[in-house]
Amino acid sequence: MEKKSLSRRISVVVLTHNRADELVATLERLLALPENPPIFVADNGSSDNTVALVKALFPTVCIVECGANLGAAGRNRAAAYAGTDYVAFCDDDTWWEPGSLDRAVQLLDAWPNAGVLSARVVVGEDNVTDPTCSVMRASPLGSEGLPGPALIGYMAGACVFRTSLFRQLGGYEPRLFIGGEEELVALDVLATGHAIVYCDQLTVHHHPSPSRDSGLRRRTLARNAAWIAWLRLPWSEASRATMHALATFSREGTLARDGVPLVRGLAWALRRRKLVPPQVLSLRERVRTGERQTAAPAPATARAKPTVTKVDART
Repeated sequence: MEKKSLSRRISVVVLTHNRADELVATLERLLALPENPPIFVADNGSSDNTVALVKALFPTVCIVECGANLGAAGRNRAAAYAGTDYVAFCDDDTWWEPGSLDRAVQLLDAWPNAGVLSARVVVGEDNVTDPTCSVMRASPLGSEGLPGPALIGYMAGACVFRTSLFRQLGGYEPRLFIGGEEELVALDVLATGHAIVYCDQLTVHHHPSPSRDSGLRRRTLARNAAWIAWLRLPWSEASRATMHALATFSREGTLARDGVPLVRGLAWALRRRKLVPPQVLSLRERVRTGERQTAAPAPATARAKPTVTKVDART
């Protein structure tokens, strides 16, 4: 496919906040891609020199100034400018491998039932495959009629969407900010009848930023899981997710600080509650059953057996 024609098929959206140096390195790699995609940077109100630096060093990059830190919803602002059929997302510490965007266009053209492609993510200088990708590759949902295993989720910083589908769903919910925000979008994608697909043929490189607060992320993930359950899932799941969130806050010593906003947010979630269709719940149950079977210890007789040739042949 010619570079010029492909640049009209897929764009790249990069989310950033106060990581100017990392963003510069990422943009250099993206601008060197043979696909030559239009690049849109969603700047979440950076207080460093991010905006000025991008404008000075990368005049062909469109930087969308969100004006404040919108979390994942900053991606919505930048994606609104994309005039292509497909939009690839990454963060300021992730970038697409050459050829992956070209392949994404080919796959989405060939499989109209696929709405989202989740790429293989390799981490660090050694390019070690992210463990989450190994789980995705082994999805119990199979790959019949799809270019890879079907999923019930995806990686927000390493995925390709049909642009029309992303806009139809409204993108990311601002109230969730950052942390598991893709789960709500994934449920809504599946509710439309589109598939989410893991694609080993697409590769995203990730050099994790040291600027991370793991405790805050754990609490945000727990809070968001509870809100998402109240927004889309059965009452039993919503109750369990809420109890898990409260237990997480208690362990972290932030029960009052984080628990009160969580409970207050339930009124917002209930007003917007829309239970996903039964087929989506069925997909989730199949994945959970597969995960339980994988995690279950083997019977004693099986544990005593040596590795057999059949197992080796599958690897």
